[in-house]
Amino acid sequence: MSLTVSSTPASAAEPAASPSLSASSTLDFGCAAHGAHQLGCFGKLHARRASNGRLAPLTTPGPVGLGPADLQSAYRTGGLSASGRTVAIVDAQDDPNAEADLAVYRNAYGLPACTTANGCFHKVNQNGQAAPLPAADPGWAEEISLDLDMVSATCPSCHILLVEADSPNTDPLMTAVDTAAGTPGVVAISNSYGGAEDSTILAADTHLSHSNVAITASSGDSGYGVSWPASSQYVTAVGGTSLTRATNARGWTESTWSGAGSGCSAFEPKPGWQHDTGCANRTVADVSAVADPATGLGVYDTYNTCGTSFFCDFLISLGLVAGADGWVTVGGTSASSPIIASVYALAGNAVTYGSYPYTHTAGLFDVTTGNNGSCGGSYLCTAGPGYDGPTGLGTPNGTTGF
Repeated sequence: MSLTVSSTPASAAEPAASPSLSASSTLDFGCAAHGAHQLGCFGKLHARRASNGRLAPLTTPGPVGLGPADLQSAYRTGGLSASGRTVAIVDAQDDPNAEADLAVYRNAYGLPACTTANGCFHKVNQNGQAAPLPAADPGWAEEISLDLDMVSATCPSCHILLVEADSPNTDPLMTAVDTAAGTPGVVAISNSYGGAEDSTILAADTHLSHSNVAITASSGDSGYGVSWPASSQYVTAVGGTSLTRATNARGWTESTWSGAGSGCSAFEPKPGWQHDTGCANRTVADVSAVADPATGLGVYDTYNTCGTSFFCDFLISLGLVAGADGWVTVGGTSASSPIIASVYALAGNAVTYGSYPYTHTAGLFDVTTGNNGSCGGSYLCTAGPGYDGPTGLGTPNGTTGF
């Protein structure tokens, strides 16, 4: 699955193309796949309709959406320590503001600093070197900000390694995964991107097979349907939910997010720990976490194509410039993958691919309502008691399921 595809940011003088919309109030990050074999990110921005008719990021001066206290409450991870374990984030292109934006996010929520200077944060290229870094891209920068912030929210004690691939093509991204897996201290790797399955994915799977490293992959944001690498037999495929406060004992309730990917792989063999009977091959997903932009998460991101001026902010507000300049509310299974990777890091167990949750279902909240499309009412797209495609076995109830 190798293909050379350029990733050229839009400029202020040449407005970005009209966005691809999944709903009237959401906007893609701008790093979707644009060609055969290219992998795109799975992030969604909460958006507003500007006066010119375009959808534009709804940027605010202060934190918005669900924050660290909310996620730690919902998933019972508060007060737990990763004991210096590292979560690796693999993305394409460079976010020049990654460390600075991460500092703003963590400071806003009173989280401990995570910097290069104190050894908590590291950013490297796909070969594990500090330079040269890939070309910057505002869409992938939003994805990177989301990933870093979700690790911080779920696991403030985790160290973070950001590995940036040269392009959003399979070969560079898989090189980055290998680099992450070979880095001492890394126990979990999050991949918030994917693309259509084809006959080459089984060969590419070798890059996802790393012993004692939990590799998570987002299931997708287009509803019922399968993407790779989530369909790989070697990863934990992460679906998506809508998470809202409730008056029940948990204090939260979850249902299927309609945008989450799921289904039956056309190529990947069924791993031995999966026992559902409606799919002879690999079934997606395994577990899930919040992904719905409507019950979204706060993220701080400032990399765009025009700078930091008031006029730049005005262009962003009209949807004429790619990127953001402040706090935005986001969603997509791009959020749920780093959340689950962080729970794996908190748990600290030796894992064999995605098998662990299947033998520890008591450590999961079962999600039993909602659907992500039409599949004749089967579990492949419809939530119900026990395993189902959109939400897998459920969402974290502490770390015992991981």
